[in-house]
Amino acid sequence: MTADDSASARIPRRASTADAVTVAQLLHAFNTEFDTPTPGPDALKRRLTYLLAGDDLVALLVGEPASGLAVVSFRPNVWSDGPVAILDELYIRPGVRGQRLGSALLTAACDLVRLRGGELMEINVDGEDTDARRFYEARGFRNTEPNRTDPLLYYFREL
Repeated sequence: MTADDSASARIPRRASTADAVTVAQLLHAFNTEFDTPTPGPDALKRRLTYLLAGDDLVALLVGEPASGLAVVSFRPNVWSDGPVAILDELYIRPGVRGQRLGSALLTAACDLVRLRGGELMEINVDGEDTDARRFYEARGFRNTEPNRTDPLLYYFREL
């Protein structure tokens, strides 16, 4: 995008099932850029076609053509009336970073959570990812361990 692009291209929109291939390509590019395993765009597209048809996972796109995305998952929680949301992914293509597209996506994601009655947005960030930590902290997110930079511990078990 350039400075001449319309303002409407900078407004995030909710991805539909028709956008599954675009969301899949952006997620694949994200993982590839950061040397993280990816099942590939075809597997992601298949999964996203199903997930985007429901309400538990929402992808927001920004740009025309789409150059960034936010993926938000919603789940019920016993501690609040509304759902808790987790920002699973936030990605902007390298060539358009620094244009506040990430901020627009994060704002839109938070607005969506509030609209659904949610009171909490969670984000997992690797401790050594200082750029991401600065980005989220500058937008009001707090780290539960503010003076620690060790890696985020995420436990899982494949079943």
